[in-house]
Amino acid sequence: MKKINANSALKLLQQNLVLCGILVLIVVTAIVEPKFLGAANLNNILRQLGPLPFAALGMTFVIIAGFIDLSNVGVISLVGVLTMGMISFLGQVGALIFGILLGALLGYLNGLILTKCGAMTQAEVLFITYGMSSVYTALALLYTKSETLRITSSTKPYTIFTTLGSVSIGIIPVSLIVFLIVLVIMHFFLTRTIWGRSISILGGNKDAAFLAGFNVEGTMRLAYTIEGIMAALASIMLFSRVTTATATSGSGYETNAILCVVVGGTTLKGGKGSVLRTMLGVVLITMLGNCMNMLNLSTYMQTIMRGAVLVIAIWLDNRKEL
Repeated sequence: MKKINANSALKLLQQNLVLCGILVLIVVTAIVEPKFLGAANLNNILRQLGPLPFAALGMTFVIIAGFIDLSNVGVISLVGVLTMGMISFLGQVGALIFGILLGALLGYLNGLILTKCGAMTQAEVLFITYGMSSVYTALALLYTKSETLRITSSTKPYTIFTTLGSVSIGIIPVSLIVFLIVLVIMHFFLTRTIWGRSISILGGNKDAAFLAGFNVEGTMRLAYTIEGIMAALASIMLFSRVTTATATSGSGYETNAILCVVVGGTTLKGGKGSVLRTMLGVVLITMLGNCMNMLNLSTYMQTIMRGAVLVIAIWLDNRKEL
């Protein structure tokens, strides 16, 4: 009986490592720095959740499909500068719709290029999406002429964006409320629709999916289109918060998004994953960054810590298959 209980406890711990990590992080940091649990810092953590959850959510679909995406750096940057630039021409509602549609278009373009190139492995899509990221970043540089765009320079109202970036309902930022709504929709889409399930089936076994009659190329394009939409939302949330946009605004979001997805428990092999667990990964990584800032750790040390977390997460992911 004791052995069974011990095995059950170990299994429960393995299934909830992220939650345990969050709790340990909270306890240790609160002991070392009591201000960590202060209202001001908790509000700061909630605001920091803005762009990253959307980027990680989109990356979840691509990784579940058995692929990877490094182009969201360029997508976030290009969508940010063009959307901000369109406020003066299309108005804030038109610019918002334009940004989301542009993200969907860029995501679809990624999927289309990958399928036309016959890229069906992570190694192949890794280099192609990296190339696409360079293209999108270069287009953003050409548009901005390497200058910083400021939302305050818009000739038309931009209250929708300032609301997304700085307004809270109680202590909950509007951007987080929007994300939670999108999270519920994406969870339903992934688990309750044929299109969402086809993404999981594709990641599980591409050959079997093809033989079963699934539209492999169409499903791949769908996953990247969703990634593009989520990257666009991340971009909008980002420049709404900082009120500026540059051709390099998306720098770092690709690795952080992958980190959140893997830490959340979605396997890099594809076929298995959950958008809800990705949210836990986002919370852990955001809190880790906040904790390191509170403890005054250097940027280099923070980079080492994030790299170590990623290595450990991948190691644990591989251990599951043994």
